[in-house]
Amino acid sequence: MKKSHPVRRAVLAGAATVSGIVLLLSMKPASDPGSAQAAGGQLPPAAAGQAPQGGVNGAVTGDAQQTQYGPVQVRLTMSGGKITQAEAVQAPKGGRSDQITASSVPRLNQAAVAAQSAEIDAVSGATYTSAGYKKSLQSALDKAKASAGASQGSGNAQTLTGDVAQTQYGPVQVRVTVAGGKITKAEAVQAPKGGRSDQITASSVPRLNQAAVAAGNADIDAVSGATYTSAGYKKSLQSALDKAPAGGGGSGSAQGAGSGSGAQAKTVTGSVAQTQYGPVQVRVTVSGGKITKAEAVQAPKGGRSDQITSSSVPRLNQAAVAAGNAQIDAVSGATYTSAGYKQSLQSALDQAGG
Repeated sequence: MKKSHPVRRAVLAGAATVSGIVLLLSMKPASDPGSAQAAGGQLPPAAAGQAPQGGVNGAVTGDAQQTQYGPVQVRLTMSGGKITQAEAVQAPKGGRSDQITASSVPRLNQAAVAAQSAEIDAVSGATYTSAGYKKSLQSALDKAKASAGASQGSGNAQTLTGDVAQTQYGPVQVRVTVAGGKITKAEAVQAPKGGRSDQITASSVPRLNQAAVAAGNADIDAVSGATYTSAGYKKSLQSALDKAPAGGGGSGSAQGAGSGSGAQAKTVTGSVAQTQYGPVQVRVTVSGGKITKAEAVQAPKGGRSDQITSSSVPRLNQAAVAAGNAQIDAVSGATYTSAGYKQSLQSALDQAGG
């Protein structure tokens, strides 16, 4: 048997080494974002910036959106700034609405998780439910974004959408941008329209927007000739400012809570809960992780409802403070009011991060 020449063995070994290096360099890890883009794929939602980042965790409830067939309200469960679950805590019901809701809502929930944003397609045959779902979903994402901004520093701008305020001439809803403890922008995302309302809205809303930025809070004057629109605007504006997380972009004037201490008090207004006898909406003040004050800013009124409200609401307020959560007993004889109270209270606590 012929022995291999030492020089030949060295050449063969060198060639094998070079081939191995070339092969390794030609391989790309499957997780390389660049390869996904080159192949025409999409970046993961977190990289694409669709969902609010910054370690947002827990439940966030969007504002209830009124549709032609009933209210729609979305609650998100978030982990590390990503939507892990979406659910409709309110949706149209009764008659054919039951069938449409049962068919469309699960698909909308799945779409929200997949898209990580409110840019989702409407479900065929459920146009109104889809539109309400998307608006409430966007509201929830706005709240999550505000919370993320707070955790990253008070210098970051936050977008906060207030609750819808119903007026005699139509709904009013305000969205504000807060940065460095000041309102830098205010806009009405909903306002009365149709007939003479178009003229009043066009004249009054820009002035209300300017007044909100100038004042830095909801203590602004009503516009002459637009009393109802002004009242609704101020109410929704206050609701938006209540949603600003403590230390996350509200000054003393904007947040209305003690801004000098480390454990700041934070006032949060829950979403409106519609009941058989009228709307219920709860506002709570939270300090050091505890509810220090609870009040109903809306409750059923008129006829016997006045008596039931005056009897039940103070007891519900006391129960909320004592329990520190929404797991409170219903007041006997005020079943609907109690249910609405607890729902709005839970919404407020979701916003407060409790």
